[in-house]
Formats: sequence, C-alpha cells, structure tokens
Amino acid sequence: MEAHVGEPLNRKRYERKLRELHAELVKLQEWTKHAGAKICIVFEGRDGAGKGGVIKALTERVSPRVFRVVALPPPTEREKSQMYVQRYLPHLPAAGEIVIFDRSWYNRAGVERVMGFCSEEQAKSFLEVVPNVEKAIVESGATLLKYWLEVGQKEQTKRMEERINDPRKIWKLSPMDLESYSRWYDYSRARDEMFRSTDTAWAPWFAVHSDDKRRTRLNIISHILASIPYEAPPREKIKLPKRQKSKGYEEPDLARNWVPDIA
Repeated sequence: MEAHVGEPLNRKRYERKLRELHAELVKLQEWTKHAGAKICIVFEGRDGAGKGGVIKALTERVSPRVFRVVALPPPTEREKSQMYVQRYLPHLPAAGEIVIFDRSWYNRAGVERVMGFCSEEQAKSFLEVVPNVEKAIVESGATLLKYWLEVGQKEQTKRMEERINDPRKIWKLSPMDLESYSRWYDYSRARDEMFRSTDTAWAPWFAVHSDDKRRTRLNIISHILASIPYEAPPREKIKLPKRQKSKGYEEPDLARNWVPDIA
C-alpha cells in the first residue's frame, strides 16, 4: 500500500473542519432516530494505527445512547464454545442505533490467526463464512461500513515508543502489542488474505493511511457521512421558557465539603 503524501494538517484548520463534521454527525444522529436506521461501523487496523482516536473524534459530540461503541473483552470459556461470530451478533444495531466496533469479528482473521489463538483451519473457515454473515446483516436493512487503518512502520514505532515513555499512554501498551509489533509481515499477509476473502460488493473494505492522525479522522468521518443518505429531520423552533418566581426561596450553604479550586 503506497502511503498518502500530503502536508501535515495544522490544528486550527483541523478543529474548524471537525466542528463542521460534528454538526453533520448530530444531523446523522437525529435522522437515524427519526428514520429508524441501523448503522454498523467496523474499525480494524494494526496496533497504533489510530482507531481509538478516530472513534473518539467520531463520538465526542453525539449521544452514547445512539452512537454505541463496542469493544469486547477476551471471550469467556462459554463464548469460546460458541459459533465464532455468535458473541458479536447481540451487539448489532437495532432501529435508531449506530454501533461502532472497536475491533470486531475480524479478530479471528488478524490477531488470533497471527498469534496462534486459533488454528489455520479455523481462520480459513471464518474467512469463508463471514461474507455470508455480512450479507445477512446488510439484507436485514443495516448499513455496514468496514474501515482498515494502515499505519507505516516508522510511524508505528514512534507511537509505540510514546506509549512506553508517556505516563498518559502506558495503559495502551500490552505484552500482546509488543509481540504483534515484531510480526509486521505476518500481519501483512493475514491482512491481504482477509481483504481477498471479505472485500465484497455488499460489504467492501475502505482503507486509509493513518500516519497523519488529524487527516485520518477528518477523512473517515467525511466518508461515513457521504456513505449514508441522511438528511436533517424536521425540528420545531426552540424557545426557552421563563423561570418560575422564587416566592421567597433562599439558597442554603450547599455542602460542608467543597472541591478545592486548584486552577
């Protein structure tokens, strides 16, 4: 994959554009509720590719009751005995919901396969089955969008080193991340086969080079908005009512303990 070459996006321009996109995301949210739409968005990519930052930018100005983020923990022993995609199905959107998968059923095609948590036979069986599962999701009336974030080797190294050295980011680093970092080309081969098997007409993959975090966030949010035929639903003009009169009410000293003002 040839990396996108462009000027780094400055903060002022980024924040201005992001404000515009946030306003459109609110329109999408209100339309989704009004129309009873079902929207499912899948984010996959290498460790350090920026999935979390995209999801945060996508959801920071909308309602978590409509935009639901799903990031499942490792499967339980019971879930391990189920059909593989079964644990994900209850999280699919109902009418009026937008569900965002921060990693998804594609764990089987990526980390589980590369790290040996499933057999080659299980991985290949998954790749054969999942296109039909996704076809059923789409035929149920849901919009399914799948994004792969591709970070370059140099930028991934920089981000991993930040996780090691920045106390605000150390929680993002796990032994699994370090092991997957060393297996760059195993992940590349797994990604390539995943694309060949699951990039379908009804559920295509959309890839984005994610070395520039700001550009990545704007591009993905813009693409989501362009992929859904939403429109602003009807809305009555809102006017604040007058507050009631106090009728002699006086504010008491609210509490014995106040949070100190350290700012």
